[in-house]
Amino acid sequence: MISGLRAQIGASAWLAPNLTGKLFGLDPASNPQAAFLARLFGVRDLALAAGTLGSNGDARAQWLRLGVACDLADVAAAYLAGRNGTVPKHAAILAGGTAIAAAGMGVAALSQGEPATV
Repeated sequence: MISGLRAQIGASAWLAPNLTGKLFGLDPASNPQAAFLARLFGVRDLALAAGTLGSNGDARAQWLRLGVACDLADVAAAYLAGRNGTVPKHAAILAGGTAIAAAGMGVAALSQGEPATV
């Protein structure tokens, strides 16, 4: 499940970075560099999805752990951006909440030994 979510968000961020930014409560029109950053984020999630889908056993667990680490870093980034006003509070909460949910899904997949498939 987590891999499917990562692939979907990653592909959206890469293919339609401005629309994805708007869905997360950002204003890409006021920051043209946002599309570039969204694509960097998107390809990371695509790579994490491909890693979990293309592996099994210990290798899949390692990919899941890497995903959880990225998600927790995203939570911290959302908190900091919301606190210092870099992004609107509602956008920080939405992004941070999404990252917390993804981290939880990754931890659940690790603890249950379930495959990280769509």
